Amino acid sequence: MKKVGILAAVCGIAVVVIPWLMPTGPSAGLDATKFLASGSLFLGAAVVFAGGLLTSLTPCVYPLIPITVSVFGARKAEGRGKALVLTSSYIVGMGVVFSALGVLAAKTGQAFGTMLGNPAVVTGLAVFLLVLATSMFGAFELALPYGLQQRLNSVGGAGVAGAFLMGSVSGFLAAPCTGPVLTGLLAFVAKTANTGLGAGLLFIYALGIGVPFFLIGVFTVRLPRGGEWMEWVKSVLGIILVALAFSYLRDAFPWARDTVKGVAAQVGRVPGAFITGAFAAVGVLIGAVHLSFKSSAREFAVKSAAVALVVFAIIIRVGAMDTAPTGALWVKLGWAQPPQAPVFQWHQVMPAKEASFSPNEFEKVLATARTQGKPVLIDFFADWCAACKELDRETYPSPEVISEAGRFLSIKIDATNSEDALDSLMDRFGVKGLPTVAFVSSQGELLKNPRVTGFLEPEQFTAELKKVQ
Repeated sequence: MKKVGILAAVCGIAVVVIPWLMPTGPSAGLDATKFLASGSLFLGAAVVFAGGLLTSLTPCVYPLIPITVSVFGARKAEGRGKALVLTSSYIVGMGVVFSALGVLAAKTGQAFGTMLGNPAVVTGLAVFLLVLATSMFGAFELALPYGLQQRLNSVGGAGVAGAFLMGSVSGFLAAPCTGPVLTGLLAFVAKTANTGLGAGLLFIYALGIGVPFFLIGVFTVRLPRGGEWMEWVKSVLGIILVALAFSYLRDAFPWARDTVKGVAAQVGRVPGAFITGAFAAVGVLIGAVHLSFKSSAREFAVKSAAVALVVFAIIIRVGAMDTAPTGALWVKLGWAQPPQAPVFQWHQVMPAKEASFSPNEFEKVLATARTQGKPVLIDFFADWCAACKELDRETYPSPEVISEAGRFLSIKIDATNSEDALDSLMDRFGVKGLPTVAFVSSQGELLKNPRVTGFLEPEQFTAELKKVQ
């Protein structure tokens, strides 16, 4: 029981601390197009590869690393050669997905990753992750037929095809952090109409993302399958997979997204961190890790409830990162003062909740700006876009950004769910990846420069705002 208590404390602290330690994704400005346009394909490809390597260090990719360990590390020793083949298949699967989605995005004008706004696609990804989680928990033996067990187990990397499939899914899951690097590249592909070159460059980008997976898959120490501690490790991996699945489902369905946002707003960023850390610790103490789904019906129920509690804590913890430091609940109870810091005010958020995007309303806002002689700031974002949330959390609340943005008419365009009118607007503004912050001058002219296509620190963002007249 002492070991369980220590594990619970470690998990609770991890839930509190790790989200604060997460680095931001690749910033705007990592653009290979200037090399590609001048014919320097080697330098352009090197920049694309470097962009993929930086993307591999972002929060979107971190959850995939323990999955990779479970696929390639927690297996019987098979030699470096077999590990090399499986890991290469994994990375090729990711590359094929990136090439296909990237060329599709460039040809259709849709931002890379918009498929993550499609509930059917996201549900498929979530089911896949839940199947992997079930495998980690060892629950296949409970009810599934032997033939289906064999097929599902093959997904976990038993064979080249399974590794390729895992890599393909990883390509989708990494998409939320790709916008800052791919925006210029996709614009170049669309302009040149060179599909082969575009697919090749996107494959190189995927190779950059695949570097840590390659290192883990080929050089990791082979972990023994037996032993109590290994079962605990697999349970932790299973919990991460379940949390990842539900985080994608949350962003795909408005009602789930609004529910999580509502709860997170009530608890607040700072109190929410410690409350969810406590919930996670309680879940581990109850049995999220050390109990087994295979022992008895009672233990199955207890472990299920404990896992649900830990997953709930993780989802709310991540959601609370994008809320005010002080929760609305504590203000209502009189336990805290309402926040005094200035807030970035959006003049329009389009489309409104549960409404379709209206081009006419958008044009009216632009006309109002021209009449008032104001420049326009247009932020294209999506709930699945990691760098978009970083802008909202780190950049827009800054006093210097709020001060400089006061002379703008600001519009926030929600591109989470694709629709024809919204796709046409993004095509008109040349939005190939998210986030994209476009500017219209006070004379009504769409500016090609400045333009923000990724996360920028407040000081850098303010400098871009000052260029707009």
